[in-house]
Amino acid sequence: MSATTDPKRAAKKAASSKSASDYGAHHLQVLEGLEAVRKRPGMYIGSTDSRGLMHCLWEIIDNAVDEALAGHGDRIDIRLHADHSVEVADTGRGIPVDIEPRTGLTGVEVVFTKLHAGGKFGGGSYAASGGLHGVGASVVNALSSRLDVEVDRGGKTWAMSFRRGEPGYFDDNGGAKSPNNPFTPFEAGSELQVVGTTKRGVTGTRVRYWADQQIFLKDAEFDHTALANRARQTSFLVPGLQLTVRDERGLAGTPGADDPVEESFKHDGGITEFVDFLAPDAPLTDVWRLEGSGTFTETVPVLDEQGHMTPQDVDRTCHVDVALRWGTGYDATTRSYVNIIATPKGGTHVSGFEQALLRVFRKQLEINARKLKVGNDKVEKEDVLAGLTAVVTVRLAEPQFEGQTKEVLGTSAVKGIVAKVVESELTTWLTATKGDAKAQSGLLLEKVVSEMKSRITARQYKETQRRKTALESSSLPAKLRDCRSTEVAATELFIVEGDSAMGTAKEARNSEFQALLPIRGKILNVQKANIQDMLKNAECASIIQVIGAGSGRTFDVDAARYGKVIIMTDADVDGAHIRTLLLTLFFRYMRPLVEKGMVYAAVPPLHRIEVVNPGAKKNELIYTYSEAQMRTTLAQVQKRNRSIKQPIQRYKGLGEMDADQLAETTMDPRFRTLRRVTMSDAEQADHVFDLLMGSAVEPRRDFIVASADGLDRTRIDA
Repeated sequence: MSATTDPKRAAKKAASSKSASDYGAHHLQVLEGLEAVRKRPGMYIGSTDSRGLMHCLWEIIDNAVDEALAGHGDRIDIRLHADHSVEVADTGRGIPVDIEPRTGLTGVEVVFTKLHAGGKFGGGSYAASGGLHGVGASVVNALSSRLDVEVDRGGKTWAMSFRRGEPGYFDDNGGAKSPNNPFTPFEAGSELQVVGTTKRGVTGTRVRYWADQQIFLKDAEFDHTALANRARQTSFLVPGLQLTVRDERGLAGTPGADDPVEESFKHDGGITEFVDFLAPDAPLTDVWRLEGSGTFTETVPVLDEQGHMTPQDVDRTCHVDVALRWGTGYDATTRSYVNIIATPKGGTHVSGFEQALLRVFRKQLEINARKLKVGNDKVEKEDVLAGLTAVVTVRLAEPQFEGQTKEVLGTSAVKGIVAKVVESELTTWLTATKGDAKAQSGLLLEKVVSEMKSRITARQYKETQRRKTALESSSLPAKLRDCRSTEVAATELFIVEGDSAMGTAKEARNSEFQALLPIRGKILNVQKANIQDMLKNAECASIIQVIGAGSGRTFDVDAARYGKVIIMTDADVDGAHIRTLLLTLFFRYMRPLVEKGMVYAAVPPLHRIEVVNPGAKKNELIYTYSEAQMRTTLAQVQKRNRSIKQPIQRYKGLGEMDADQLAETTMDPRFRTLRRVTMSDAEQADHVFDLLMGSAVEPRRDFIVASADGLDRTRIDA
């Protein structure tokens, strides 16, 4: 059989011939640019998941918002249809429907099929817009299995449809619109059809599209919450613009799961209202508005009459509008926008804003250094941003973004303009001499200084962690007299006041389970001191080392080396003060010991009464622990007609006892009395420690004065 009569080759040749006749220059002209979008969608929308799907929607919405921003239209309706399409309708001027002279196409087709085409390239249509590359609508069109656009303009409604970027006609046959309906591409030329009439003066654009399932992932869905948040945000940024979001999909897990849901957003207060909405804390200042503008020269390539690109200097104006307020909290919330397009990753406008903030506060703190007790430390950006809620917006023609996703502003001149405006306006607020502004600026400067000091303290705390870790893991102090037992629950650590008492205690203790640690006098009051000073104190450091369970947040009560910690001090005012200081240390840095009832106070006697027995019988020794108990005991002895050896011994300190007396009265578990330190109410305990041991003198003085009448003067060691 010859090649010319081969039926397979004949069929292939016929198909090739038919394909060639169907594929004309018109298709090539329209699709050559958009095919690149379909092959590399990530270059234009970032990804093909839900995030990329939402980015396409933002492109269409932003075009409508740009109309409102230019003063045309006051309403935008966004509808998520049940068939997975989305529709955006606005009341702007409507996309031009006349012929664009260079391409010979209508304005509608140019916008939706030509990359880098639109009204945002310096033609005077928009003084400032979010568009940069002119690829928004055309990219959405290229990535849609169907896109319908209707334009109300000149008393008529014009319409055109596209399939994956190619203009043509869908045969809906009077039924529901669908990307699966028969499609016929335009051959000789595209046709912008008139499908209706409108009332005089009515204008607007409606775009409905179905995202192409060949491009986007199967689980990609429009995010209702993100859409509502974006609509709310835009209503703040364009005062007077009403945005309505309607969800008819009935998707599980969304607000419209059961019935269609509709939300409308409109705010006339602008970004001042936005700051109040965003602020997470109570206000420290009012919302301050910082406004201004600046000019800069930019070199841009311009197409001349001969069709050549030539560089040309263009004067630009950048309008700056910032609303900010400080609150009582510590978190910072900053939102930034360029022509109402969100820039979540910041850019030159945010850099200029933060630079100016730091510069202004450093200058004001330098001026008020003595009043605010600033010292030699320098405020940093994080100190200024603490508690700040700010919305930073700039408006300029043809902004330069880093990438089509417009997340970072790249126009370098904007940084200096924003910094200059913010520095000038904020200085005016901070140097106000009248009204609430003066009081608020004073509170704000105090807050910034407080944040600075807290940061420095935190840094010092970090630096001391190494020392603290080394302290806790190093060898035990030489002055510790440890016990032999390894049974933690049965062991006891006596913290003994003074070396003289230590000498007696060594002989009085049971070295099997009783350990001794002497301290010299009064330790540091840790309620007033910071952790660095506490760790530097030799006595505090020794106690932490010996107990061996760490301190502060790292304290592990299960790692404690002793089952009981017993504070053994003299029975006088100084001894009570030392005991209080030690309890403050335990409460602040080893609180679990107190909470588990492992801290005790020894109860040494105040008096030693020797009752004289008749004959050779050994005299009787009685120990009393208060003046009242001593008087009662003396009365009882007199009733028994016994005499008392004079003088009655009054112990001024533990060192006055011999080993047998100390063991019998204070250390031997068979005879001693211990007071367990408990804490039933942690909050109340914290208040008491702060009252009695804290830095504030006035509350302590008031407490002493108020309690003076109830004092038992016999308890004073005088």
